[in-house]
This record gives sequence, C-alpha cells and structure tokens, in this order.
Amino acid sequence: MDQAHISVATFGPARVVRLFGVVDLAARARLEYVLSEQVGADGAGDVEVNMAAVRLLDASAVAVLVRVRDELAARDRRLRVTGARGLVLEALEITGAAKQLGAYDDATPTAPGRTYAWGPEITELLREVARLPADDPTRARLRQQAVESCLPYVERLARRFASLGESQSDLTQVAAMGLLKAVDGFNPDLATDFGAYALPTVLGELKRYFRDKGWGVRVPRRLQELRLEINACRDELTQKLGRSPTVADLAAHLGRPEDDVIEALVAASGYRPSSLDAPVREDDDGPAGDRLGVVDEAFGQVELRESLHPALAQLPAREQKIIALRFFGNLTQSEIAAQLGISQMHVSRLLSRSLARLRTALQE
Repeated sequence: MDQAHISVATFGPARVVRLFGVVDLAARARLEYVLSEQVGADGAGDVEVNMAAVRLLDASAVAVLVRVRDELAARDRRLRVTGARGLVLEALEITGAAKQLGAYDDATPTAPGRTYAWGPEITELLREVARLPADDPTRARLRQQAVESCLPYVERLARRFASLGESQSDLTQVAAMGLLKAVDGFNPDLATDFGAYALPTVLGELKRYFRDKGWGVRVPRRLQELRLEINACRDELTQKLGRSPTVADLAAHLGRPEDDVIEALVAASGYRPSSLDAPVREDDDGPAGDRLGVVDEAFGQVELRESLHPALAQLPAREQKIIALRFFGNLTQSEIAAQLGISQMHVSRLLSRSLARLRTALQE
C-alpha cells in the first residue's frame, strides 16, 4: 500500500493539514505528532484536516482526530475534516465521528480561493434578483444561477441525515425544496446574509420531512425530538465513555428522566417497522405474519358451552343421546329414529322439548 504523506500549510492563524495516500495504523503516530504540534503552536488558530487525497483511513487515525478535536475545543479552537468521500467518509460514519469532525461540510474560510457555499456573492445575487421586475427574464436566470451555486452544499447537508434510513435521492430532493423556499423567501431588506437564513430553512425542511413523512407509525412529536437528541449525543458519549452509553448515561447527559429516555428508545422502533412478510430468522422461510394469532370464534362460545353442561346433565339419558347424535354426530332425525328404534316424529317431539328445557335453564 502507498505510504501516507502529510503536509502543513499556514493561512494566518489557521492551519491546514493535508493527508495523502493510505492513513493506516503505521501512519497514526506521524499524524498524532503533526496534529499535536498544531495544538501547542503559539498563536495558532483552527485546524483543517484535508482528506481529499486519502484513499483509506484506519479507525486508529480517527481516534487521534477526535482526541485532538477535544483538546482544541478546550482551548476554544476547532478541528474539522474536509474533502472526505468514499471509503474515507464511510470510515468516519462507521466510527460515529463524521458529524463531530464536520466531515459533511467541505467549505472552509481558511484556504485561499475558497469561501462558504452561501457566501456574500449569493446574497448580492439575490439582491439583484429582488430589484428586477417579476417578468424580467434576467430575474429567472439569476435565480437559477443562485440555486445551482448552492445545490452542491445542499447535497452535503442532506448527507448528514443519510444514516437515518431514508433514500439519499429523496433527502436531496427535500433539501432542494428547502433551498428553493429559502431563495424565494429571502428578503435582502430584512436580512444581511443569505446563509444565515437558508441554512435553518433547509435543515428545517429535512427535519419536517422526517417528522411528518418518515415515520411508519405515528409517534408524538416530543418523543421524535427526544430521539433526535439521543442520537446526537450517543456518539459523543460513546467516544467519551469508551463504551455504549446506558439509559442512565443518556438521561444524565440530557437532563431528562430515565422513563422518558426509555419511551423515546422504544418509540424509535416505530420509525421503520419490520415487515410481516420478512422471515423471522435467516434459516426460517416462514414470514413473521404467519406467527401472529387470529381471533378464534370459538372463544365466544366457551361461556355458553360451560353453562350448557349442568343443563344437559338434568335431561333424561335418552334425550341427552338424541341431542348428542343430532348436534355432535350430525345425524338426521330419521337416522336417529332408526338407531333408537322409535319414530321420526317422536324424535322431533323429544328434541323440541329438550331444546326448550335447555333454553329455560340458560335464561334462569
């Protein structure tokens, strides 16, 4: 495998650490040394770790990034990862460090020639759009230009929610709808920066989609919001505690009762219910729906059957036999008469009298 190469560039107080090749266990020590130098450098500011040229990333290197990030945060400084994609981004997502390290947002103000995706140029563009008449063709062209300029960043925002089980294409479309609402709703006379208005608009559209459309079972909004808080802090607690957080850990961190946390965790299973057609086990071909019970109509007759027992016991033996042959043996009156050696008419009279006595006994 290719050895990792590390370079450091300085842009004012900011530092950009560029990684190249395969950052594996062998390269972890060099990465830790370089980042530690940036932590202790006099007058240094935020640190950007650019991974655009990294092909593979080891989990031990991710642990170094998270630790250095915490050290910089304690000094009111920031470490963020940019350029991560493919297997590198997957490694950050699997370890739960992608959001902590800002890996979904490639924009950074530290490197020359790079600006935020929604920088002043977009704001000025929308000011020009607002000044033009509604039927001016230039207005539509400038609006389209503003939308196309922001779409790549909107896609990155949508990827923040990719681990929640929804299709990436659906999330991108929802985020794009939020961008259109932000572009059309932005008023340059009331706001000075488009990014400050557009970011919460797009994120709000994505969160609204998950709240209203994503759940397979309707769950109260308070539990949905608590579930998001739990998901947000779970990765942080896992890194801090070195293990999966318990219910007590989550409740203490969020300042919520444990019962509320348990209720939210249980409700989370309603977001994507399992299919009744799915097999119960990998080695079992039968779907789960085949194991569900059905309403047994005989349950409603249990009480009647139990009430009939003492009433039947009070009938003469011949009448009990006639009822048994008629209703349990499914014999006709003629067949019963032939078996008992009496006439069919007599069987009919005995049967009618026995049923009348049974009805009376049940009513009493």
